Amino acid sequence: MSTLRQLGPRPRLGYTESPVDRAAERRRDEAWLSTVEADARSEAYVIGGEFVVLKRAGEALEAAFTPAEARALAPPAEIVFLGVIEGAARFGFGIAPSAVETLRERDDLAVIDLRAIATQGLISQDDLPPLAEAKALLHWHARHRFCSNCGAASRVHDAGWRRDCPACGAQHFPRTDPVAIMLVVRGDHCLLGRSPRFAPTMWSCLAGFVEPGESIEDAVRREVLEESGIRCGRVTYMFSQPWPFPSSLMIGCHAEALTADIVVDRTELEDARWFSREDCAAMLVREHPDGLTLPPPVAIAHHLVRVWVERDGVPG
Repeated sequence: MSTLRQLGPRPRLGYTESPVDRAAERRRDEAWLSTVEADARSEAYVIGGEFVVLKRAGEALEAAFTPAEARALAPPAEIVFLGVIEGAARFGFGIAPSAVETLRERDDLAVIDLRAIATQGLISQDDLPPLAEAKALLHWHARHRFCSNCGAASRVHDAGWRRDCPACGAQHFPRTDPVAIMLVVRGDHCLLGRSPRFAPTMWSCLAGFVEPGESIEDAVRREVLEESGIRCGRVTYMFSQPWPFPSSLMIGCHAEALTADIVVDRTELEDARWFSREDCAAMLVREHPDGLTLPPPVAIAHHLVRVWVERDGVPG
């Protein structure tokens, strides 16, 4: 296939391959945390809601501030300890959305949402995983300030990795929502769908949240059947991706289609259809004759399609 020769080296999947040693044993060591926050080698990411504050360094953008610089930008609502990179501590500083709007006016800063930062490659890829960690954790704090058991205001513990209720003693921990995302394969064709939210040319893998009491395999089969009317048999796990919008774990799979007739659930999808390997190869390099595209390399759907196009250990 001539198009395959144009794909080149595989890009890195966004928000993965984190360089952070989370050093969970240090989360309760308040003396050590105070010491490392004052260490000149420590760094902090500043996040307000969906936006990340970046530092302008000439034409480049940098994600990390010193903790002292981060404190000087705006009073943090929460500070979370992310871990250690090469012996230096990393923190996430959560600031109020109103403070973010004020910082937009400064010429030495840039305020950009994390999705755009990743898609446009605005910072080092090594900063994306700890940024995703910080954003997901700070988002959880912003929405869980009160005990879900009794309603009392809760307090931060373990350097941001737990909230305790002083009234009833309940302990609350950050959550991650599992999402099954799957490329359904039938011979030399795969199933892609379109959400009404997508750009007009874009198609992607089907996806849906894993429900309580459900295995990954069952979630894949259920979601595909619900959204497209296609029944699936064998499900093969491929790889996963943290997705901090707001705090999901994308569980990437390939699924074997047992049927071919598509019945689209229009409440979930705008459309769904079968695509050939040649179609997908052209979409990956943005050379499809109809201008159709796939999600960018930062998204797991791009990689699920690519490994199938390249037949890299993929059945079917």
